[in-house]
Amino acid sequence: MPALLKLVKVETRLFLRDSATVVFGVLFPAGLLLVLGSIPALREVSPENGGLRSIDIWAPTALVFGMVMIAVQHIPAVVATYRERGILRRLSTTPAHPRSVLLAQMMVAFASVVVSAALTILLAWAVLDIAPPERPLAFVVACVVGYAALLGIGMISAAVARTSGAANQTGTLLFVALMFFGGAFLPRALMPDVLRTVGEFIPPGLQALTTAWSAEAGEVTATAGGQPFWLHIAIMAGIAVTASAIAAKLFRWE
Repeated sequence: MPALLKLVKVETRLFLRDSATVVFGVLFPAGLLLVLGSIPALREVSPENGGLRSIDIWAPTALVFGMVMIAVQHIPAVVATYRERGILRRLSTTPAHPRSVLLAQMMVAFASVVVSAALTILLAWAVLDIAPPERPLAFVVACVVGYAALLGIGMISAAVARTSGAANQTGTLLFVALMFFGGAFLPRALMPDVLRTVGEFIPPGLQALTTAWSAEAGEVTATAGGQPFWLHIAIMAGIAVTASAIAAKLFRWE
C-alpha cells in the first residue's frame, strides 16, 4: 500500500504537469458550459423543451467531454508511452509491479474526472442557475459506471497501441465517435431517433446521466420507447466488464 500511495503521488505530479490534459480534461467542460450559457438563446425557456432551457438539457453533455478525453485519449497515450520507453518492462523487475503503475494511473484519472464533474456542477448552479442533479445517488452511479465503460474501451486502445503516436490517433478517432453519438456535436433532442437509439448503447451513457440530472430533460432527449434508467446502467456495466476483459487478454507489458 505505501508503494501504491507513492506511485499515486508521482502520477498526480505527472498529470498536473500535462497542461493540455488538465485544461481539456478537467477545466474545459465547465468552461464550455459557461461559454454556451452566455448565449441568450440557450437561456430562453422553450415549450419544445418541456419548459426547460436548452442549456439545462445540454449541461450533462459537458461532463462527457472530460470523461471521454481522460479515458480514451489521456490514459492510452500514457500507457503506450510507458511501454514504448520500456518503463513497464523495467518496472516488472522491481517491487513496483507495472500493475501498480496502471492502478495508480487509473486512480489519478478517476480523481480528475470527479474534480471536473464537481467543478462543472458547482459553476452550472452558481453562475447559470442550473439545478444540481435531482437524483444524486443515481447520478453518481451513472457517472461511475459510464466512466468504467469508457475506461474499458480506453484500455483496449492502450493494450494494442505500440507507440504513443498510435494511441493518440486511436484516441482521437474514439473521442470523435463517442462524442458524436453521445450528442455533444448535435444535441440529442435534435438527433434522428435511430442515432439517439444507437447513442443509448454508447458509453458513457449520456441518456442515463441526463435522466439522473433532470427527469424532465431525460424525457426530452429520450427516444420513443427508450430504455429505462437502470437498464442503461446495466448496459454500461456490461460494456465495462466485457471491454476490460478484452483489454486484459490483449495487454502486453512490452
